[in-house]
Amino acid sequence: MPPATDTDNSFHFTLTDEEKHYLKDLVRLSILRGLKKHVPELPAPPTERLRQPFGAFVTLKLQGRLRGCIGHIVGDAPLFETVASMAQAAAFDDPRFSRLELAEFERLEIEISILSPLERCPDPERIEIGRHGLLVRKDFHSGLLLPQVPVEWRWDQTTFLQQTCRKAGLPPNAWKDPDTELYWFEAEVF
Repeated sequence: MPPATDTDNSFHFTLTDEEKHYLKDLVRLSILRGLKKHVPELPAPPTERLRQPFGAFVTLKLQGRLRGCIGHIVGDAPLFETVASMAQAAAFDDPRFSRLELAEFERLEIEISILSPLERCPDPERIEIGRHGLLVRKDFHSGLLLPQVPVEWRWDQTTFLQQTCRKAGLPPNAWKDPDTELYWFEAEVF
């Protein structure tokens, strides 16, 4: 886990339209490969920025409803490799859903979230809905919610904290416990 910090730097990572289109196409090709459909080799990234190490989540929806969401928090591999891997995991390995089927593929809605590095949250009162994602950890429990989740559910700050604790399998107010670690991050979502 990264060292605790007390900074509030905004995440300034942005992608061009070309890079975003490439990553969305990469998600589709990666899923097609998992469906055992003949597809060409995955294309090389068009820019060096996509070779930088960042964490990322791939969210799949059908008719606006969640169909799979898996991510890798730590940026320890090139972004394009992480996105390709998380696409397959979201389609085929999310334990909340059965494996994606070919009949569902054409109707998939894809959302990609590229994560800033995790930082220790210095004060829960500073969490901004829509800007920060959260990771809560205590003992062997951990749970993460992306910045867009509280916006979609219209949660306030306290509800966001409570729901992140619930996702970790902790009591809703565990975030108040001094032994609970609270990290925040930002994301480029498209």
